[in-house]
Amino acid sequence: MNIKYLLIGTSLSFLPTLSHAQCVATQDCATLGYTETSCNGGKGVKCPFGNKWACLPTEAEICKKNGFTESCTGAGQSGFGKSCGGLYAECSCASSYKYTCTGTGYAGGAGSACGGKYAQCTCSSGYEWKNGSCQQQILNGPDGDVYKCNGEIIAVKTTDMDFYVTMWDIGPSMDWGNAMAACREKLFCDNLEGTLPTVEQLRTMYNNKSTLNDRLTSYGGRYISDYSCYWTSVSNGGGSGFRINMSDGTLDGYNGRVNCNVRPILTSW
Repeated sequence: MNIKYLLIGTSLSFLPTLSHAQCVATQDCATLGYTETSCNGGKGVKCPFGNKWACLPTEAEICKKNGFTESCTGAGQSGFGKSCGGLYAECSCASSYKYTCTGTGYAGGAGSACGGKYAQCTCSSGYEWKNGSCQQQILNGPDGDVYKCNGEIIAVKTTDMDFYVTMWDIGPSMDWGNAMAACREKLFCDNLEGTLPTVEQLRTMYNNKSTLNDRLTSYGGRYISDYSCYWTSVSNGGGSGFRINMSDGTLDGYNGRVNCNVRPILTSW
């Protein structure tokens, strides 16, 4: 915005009309519009009848008179269009400020608003901010024969089990050392660590294999294979661990390098 042209178009309206001052009987400067004792930088007109001044308008005054009143320095704000003296006629908000943060589960906006909208909302108890909305939390934990995490079934059990079997094997078959490491690295619900079953727990899985597999597959999981061995968490003392062959339930602790399937279980929540 070129302030020179604004001055040409608006500055005269701020000054008294000198011809009017010469045509009236009064010689009172204040009545004629000369009210200032001095002008910044001497930019103004001195009263012919005294030591008073009518000052030229400042840049800020000219800009405001022409509708440039917004600084646009708030959260998410930027000036819309051209500026005048650092001010704008209108502000715009960043595209991320799009949430009104009202409705069921909403506790208000997070941070400062821009144009009445927020970049993120805060959620009421029992709700969490997820994918741009406050969604109801489904707490991690058991629900009968299934274990849910945010509405998704991640493990199941039978009535004879006091633990939950996760829905899928971890990767392809692997040796015992890699199986232990894979279980430590695999997290469920973002923070829940699964473990390899003990010998007793894996025997329980074998003894309930038919019911367990029905439950796993009915909820979209992978069955426990009849044709594979599965690792336990118990070391055999020779750098490997004990495993159970799911075809016949035999326990094997052979020290050689053997690959077996890895199926974590959940024992705490």
